[in-house]
Amino acid sequence: MTTTYWCARAWLPDGVADAVRIEVADGRITEVAPDSPRTGTVLTGLTLPGFANGHSHAFHRALRGRTHHERGTFWTWRDRMYSLAARLDPDAYYRLARGVYAEMVLTGYTSVGEFHYLHHAPGGKPYAEPNAMGEALRRAAADAGIRLTLLDTCYLAGGIGVEPDEVQQRFSDGSAENWARRVAGMGEDELFRVGGAIHSVRAVPADQLSDVDNGTPSARPLHIHLSEQRAENEQCLSAYGRTPTTILYDHGVLGERLTAVHATHLTQHDIERLGAARGRACFCPTTERDLGDGIGPARALLDAGVRLCVGSDSNAVVDAFEETRALELNERLASEERGRFAADELLAAATDHGAVGWPEVGTLAVGAGADLVTVGLGSVRTAGIEPSGAIFAASGADVRHVVVAGREIVRDGEHRLIERPETVLAKEIEALWQF
Repeated sequence: MTTTYWCARAWLPDGVADAVRIEVADGRITEVAPDSPRTGTVLTGLTLPGFANGHSHAFHRALRGRTHHERGTFWTWRDRMYSLAARLDPDAYYRLARGVYAEMVLTGYTSVGEFHYLHHAPGGKPYAEPNAMGEALRRAAADAGIRLTLLDTCYLAGGIGVEPDEVQQRFSDGSAENWARRVAGMGEDELFRVGGAIHSVRAVPADQLSDVDNGTPSARPLHIHLSEQRAENEQCLSAYGRTPTTILYDHGVLGERLTAVHATHLTQHDIERLGAARGRACFCPTTERDLGDGIGPARALLDAGVRLCVGSDSNAVVDAFEETRALELNERLASEERGRFAADELLAAATDHGAVGWPEVGTLAVGAGADLVTVGLGSVRTAGIEPSGAIFAASGADVRHVVVAGREIVRDGEHRLIERPETVLAKEIEALWQF
């Protein structure tokens, strides 16, 4: 069965075109024809490829509005996050994530890489189904209609040479070998894939880094939190005499499938090594500013050959447009210059589904996965703009229509699969904090 969409304007690989007819069959785009007569489902406004959320911790959404006013550091914020993690079980995680993923789709995301380390029951005891928490996320994403890559995360230590504490025991499989064995028990389906992640060089001993790399399926991505905090670099230099990036290089982990999340505090040598490896860096601007992480060297990384992507991380803000433009706006603050990225460079970062294992998605072209996001051009935010300026003017509230793998998930700004996601989120978050 073929579905026809007629887009008043669409952002194609060569730029914005008018009156574009897009034919979709079996979840793929089969034809793209600009200057076509109106036919099929009419999408007014500007239609773009679906946005990719390169880095998410779904359960952090329950911290929104509850930690922002507090003084302190990333590490004091982490204590609050750990207290939340201790409250979750598979059922609660499913209900919370279902609302979070629905929120993502409503703001323009059509895929998400979930950096998942909340594996076991309190005390580290495995559930009867060892991947019960991951399966909860799979069900949540399926219900919300979003592509999910479970970046199953190896997390073995509470710091370099430090045993996991009571909460961190829930994250640990004891060894990278045990982690790989558990992950191998998960299957994939049309909208669900499984990749791997190293939590950080603090949480995985150096002599097990390559085991995580080898335990991640070769066709799937591998992610790591890298140099997010200065303290991480200091601890690594103290323990190993090398930067976190150098540790990865020494153990053969740097490569094209690796995504360095945050990559905030890098040396010039780190940047050169990441560029030579042709890996990726995932910036999460709204979380990085919320936690006071700093501003990473995004332009320098891109110039060195590193591919960029973006993510919502803690989900303190879920808005694909806000995350994307912040990549440029943060660069302006750091460099005191405007125009650090061209609009097509920003769109490429925002739609890099390959970073989370969906390389066939992210462009409005024949053969690509049929993920479409239509943003209205008639709101108080977007009225009168040039279409290519939508990244800077629009917000998630302007998303009117979302198609994922050829399936309509959002119509006229309403989620078609989950009624009133805001009610779902409010109910579950209140229940968690009353636990």
